[in-house]
Amino acid sequence: MNDLFRTFEISASGMYAQRLRMNTVASNLANYEAYKQTGEPFRKLEVVFQAIYNPERVKKGEIPVAVTQIRESDAPFKVIYDPDNPRADARGYVRLPNVDLVKEMADMISAVRSYEANLNAFNLTKDMANRTIELWR
Repeated sequence: MNDLFRTFEISASGMYAQRLRMNTVASNLANYEAYKQTGEPFRKLEVVFQAIYNPERVKKGEIPVAVTQIRESDAPFKVIYDPDNPRADARGYVRLPNVDLVKEMADMISAVRSYEANLNAFNLTKDMANRTIELWR
């Protein structure tokens, strides 16, 4: 039964990580054309994952995941020439947020699918636990 609880833990950590990833992508999409109060364009946010390494668990194929940080991307801002824009610099160029809509949508689809996979693993484990309990009755 202890192995079942570990499976729940791994699936839950994966769902938590993917939920944070979906929230981060949603924030990036919502701020696609946003500027900070300082006038600086919004910087895309990125989720940094890390496997929780434990040699004993790796032998069993168990590698839970953790989110170590959510950081601003260091990718360059998009720059367009628009001299009539109030945000234009002296040369007429405007810096735009470094959010790529197509990439963000692809990341959202990937995060949703990963979340669903972890949820399915969680539900299958729950079903196995329930069947085991039924056998004991």
